[in-house]
Parts: sequence; structure tokens; C-alpha cells
Amino acid sequence: MLRVCVPTWGNDGLDDVVCEHFGRAPTFTIVDMDNGDVVVIPNRGEHMGGRGHPPEFLIREGVDVVICQGLGVKAIQTLKRFGVDVYLGASGSVKDSIEMWRRGLLKLATDMDGCRR
Repeated sequence: MLRVCVPTWGNDGLDDVVCEHFGRAPTFTIVDMDNGDVVVIPNRGEHMGGRGHPPEFLIREGVDVVICQGLGVKAIQTLKRFGVDVYLGASGSVKDSIEMWRRGLLKLATDMDGCRR
């Protein structure tokens, strides 16, 4: 089972738009690439008034790949440490971003690619 996650603005599944701020995305859309199931989970991280950080709960959700526009160094490092691949440069809808990833059009993130705010 391969689970792909995209930070999103709402609850529109594959048609939702990629949120450009990973840690502050209102939701995360998770797509099971084997069976096509789509699950949308709220961002309950501390930037959104909750506890913890998005990489922590995405790992608990069994995510294998994160596709996003960009994210911080700590998030990249945490995800990589748990075997989650991170791809940068996503835009448009979740569906569009997954297609970009499938076609090899997104960049595999390294620690040097993270935002340093």
C-alpha cells in the first residue's frame, strides 16, 4: 500500500487545491495509490491551535510520500527519518500534483531545499 499526502485548503479530495504552506495547511488529503481511497484529515498541529507537528501525525497515518509546494527543514528531516519521501514543486489540484509526481516532474527534497524561517 502506497499512501500519498498533499497539504490542502479544504475537503474537496482530489479536486482540492494544494496549500502552499505545509505546516499551516487547513487539511491534508491522503490518497491510497493502490485502491484509490481518499481521506481528508484536519491539520491539528500547533500552528493551527492544536498540539504537535504535521509530520508526526502524517507518519502515524502511514503516509509514504508527501507532495507539496515547499516546507521547512525540520519537517523534511523528520519525514525522511521515518522513510517518507518528500517532493517539492506541487501546484494546482491534488489530482494534478499526483500526476506531476507520477511523471517525475517534482523535485525530491533534500535538507538544503527547506524553508528556513
